[in-house]
Amino acid sequence: MQKRNCYLAAWAVGLLVAAPAQAQADVGAQSDRVLIVVSGHGADGGKTRPGFEMDELSQAYAVLADNGLTIDIASPAGGVVVADEFDPEKPYNRRFIADTAAHAKLASTLTLAKARSESYAAVFIIGGKGAMFDLPVDVDLKTLLAQTYEAGGVIGAVCHGPAALMNVPLKDGKSLIAGRAVTGFSNEEELLFGKRWAAAFPVLLEDGLRGAGAQFSDAPMMLSHVVSDNRIVTGQNPYSTSDAAEAVVRAMGRKLAPREPFADERSIALIGRMLAGDVAGARQSLKANPAQYDVPLIAAWGLYRSKTPGADRKLIEGAITAMEVALPHYDKPQLVAAIAEARGKLAKAQ
Repeated sequence: MQKRNCYLAAWAVGLLVAAPAQAQADVGAQSDRVLIVVSGHGADGGKTRPGFEMDELSQAYAVLADNGLTIDIASPAGGVVVADEFDPEKPYNRRFIADTAAHAKLASTLTLAKARSESYAAVFIIGGKGAMFDLPVDVDLKTLLAQTYEAGGVIGAVCHGPAALMNVPLKDGKSLIAGRAVTGFSNEEELLFGKRWAAAFPVLLEDGLRGAGAQFSDAPMMLSHVVSDNRIVTGQNPYSTSDAAEAVVRAMGRKLAPREPFADERSIALIGRMLAGDVAGARQSLKANPAQYDVPLIAAWGLYRSKTPGADRKLIEGAITAMEVALPHYDKPQLVAAIAEARGKLAKAQ
């Protein structure tokens, strides 16, 4: 089945210090203005250098725009940025591409040097593996994050985006996330989905966040998990994006606009129900309206979860359950084979 999904020295804590924060207006005067930050590292759709995740950008943009916020998009060097390969037919991507104003902002991103001179009520950092390379070492971004937070603004990041939070010094000398509860792309997820680029990372994201003094938590692989701690909002993976963007809106003190979850969100939530023990209810919900779900995603989640090295019986059983719930609606030979392989692992598991 198709895979689903979305400098070493400078990484050392304390070696790269943000420039002194410039004076900044209180964010209350600009309470509807938000900055989305993306990596500018990518090239060739992620073939030669990883970039940012378009799925995350388009979902975050949709949530923030639907809540009446004015949005800018910035990257370290500004200008054109390259996303990793993505499906333009996903509803949120289709919407972003059709939005002339949004597309123009992405085609000509602000430089972070320019963005740091502006006033934002919130900054939201998009993930993608490119974020591990250029965002953590960008001095302008560090300054912008410190300025925004110290002016009472909200800092949000999703997937690999929290890498940018690891070494952000505040005026009192403390680190932005020291002692804070956070999440991000976990070591388990990196083990399964990061094999191509993870070897080039100076540090795995989970390890880096822990090393920066943050209190890291995570959910099972690719389930939505969002952590909010004193105006710092982090989401674990691409499937946490919309929830994280909504948490940013709430942290800004705004009432959320109602919305319908995307099919992949419904599917990830359905997997969560299964793992929580409501297999019968999840099965019935899928049977009642399969068109509301991304069934191949449910099947793929089970497949990849079953391949977790050193998986115990409970983990493998959850993977098998997900695949078997998907099977009546996605009767593919490779799924049948994956279930059989997982059952073989289950027989040998402790």
